Amino acid sequence: MTTEAKIQLTSSELGTLWMTYQSACATIVKSNFMKVKTIDKEAQDILTAYIAEGQSVKDKIVSVFNNEKAVIPIAFDDRDIIIEAPPLFDDIFNIMILRQMMKLNFGHSAVFSAMSYMKEVHDILKLNYDIADKYYVITTNYLLGKGVLAKPPYVAMPTQVEMIEDKNYMSRNNILTDKRSLNVIEVGFLNEAIEDNIFGMQLMTGFSQVATDIEVKKYFLEGKELAKKIISKLSDILLQSDIQPPSTWAGKATASTKTPFSDKLMMYTTSLMSASAIGYNALGTSFSMRSDLHTKLSLIAKDTFGYAKKGGKLMIEHKWMEEPPQMEDRNQLTK
Repeated sequence: MTTEAKIQLTSSELGTLWMTYQSACATIVKSNFMKVKTIDKEAQDILTAYIAEGQSVKDKIVSVFNNEKAVIPIAFDDRDIIIEAPPLFDDIFNIMILRQMMKLNFGHSAVFSAMSYMKEVHDILKLNYDIADKYYVITTNYLLGKGVLAKPPYVAMPTQVEMIEDKNYMSRNNILTDKRSLNVIEVGFLNEAIEDNIFGMQLMTGFSQVATDIEVKKYFLEGKELAKKIISKLSDILLQSDIQPPSTWAGKATASTKTPFSDKLMMYTTSLMSASAIGYNALGTSFSMRSDLHTKLSLIAKDTFGYAKKGGKLMIEHKWMEEPPQMEDRNQLTK
């Protein structure tokens, strides 16, 4: 009679759970503060409901780590918020923050699920995806109901199938030749990037007001200017095809200069946004069929990567970046 071997957590599963735990803790902590400061009852109820469901993901990950005898990450907790501080953002932007985090969560969870083998891990990632998808819909509908969310541009519906016949369809780097109109796939990714950078610009505005470390404050101001630069470049591309870029959202930072969040939490949030922006940029570039867009998006990716790298160094200097679990160093073990 044989005993079935215990299924062990793989390195990729450990990594995905570790990242999911970090993100969940950060979102729950921020939501705890925003819930207390939110005046609108519907917005407050959304934040309260998310916290309870997000906590279930966090608890399940802790259970897996305990079963595997893996140390629980420090991540973020109530020490990273100052509950007595005034609200940093208005009610509308609080919901925009949750919406943006949900957008990142279901994107990450979908990718992470393809890296999992253990049923328990897959179930956690699916739960995280389902919660993120649920609250993305809820927050989007809330913002649409308030009339503050800019939608992508509309387009005339196609009436017949067209095949690409122009051999230059994908080659439009020559500035002396007319560029074809953008297709709807390209418009979708450009619009998404503009939307994300409008959000990022407003987020960096608030963070820069309350950061306590001077270098961190400078970093957020730099991020604000980078977001404005990207918005301008991408908007110009849309305007060249006579497409109106999305307008600036409602929702903004308050006049508060008293920090509600630790610099560590704000830096982590910025790092997460920057890393995700690089991924979305790469995805948009891969689906774009105009070579001039490849060039422009690659330059934006280069700037974003440089900004993210600078932030990483700043976090390491302040000992704010928790090291992910490492593979065994076989060279060191043999010495």
